[in-house]
Amino acid sequence: MRVKVVVDGKEIPINEFVNQMLGGMISGGVTALKGVGEDWKTIEIRVERVEE
Repeated sequence: MRVKVVVDGKEIPINEFVNQMLGGMISGGVTALKGVGEDWKTIEIRVERVEE
């Protein structure tokens, strides 16, 4: 599994531990959702900060 972290357009390097941790958390959470099979190829998640 390969995880890519981009913050404000800049790719942030991550080590193998963080790659495995984030990859496992994200894939486990998304695969548990109804309608997502375990044979997925790509997951994209975008997080935006909303100022209130």
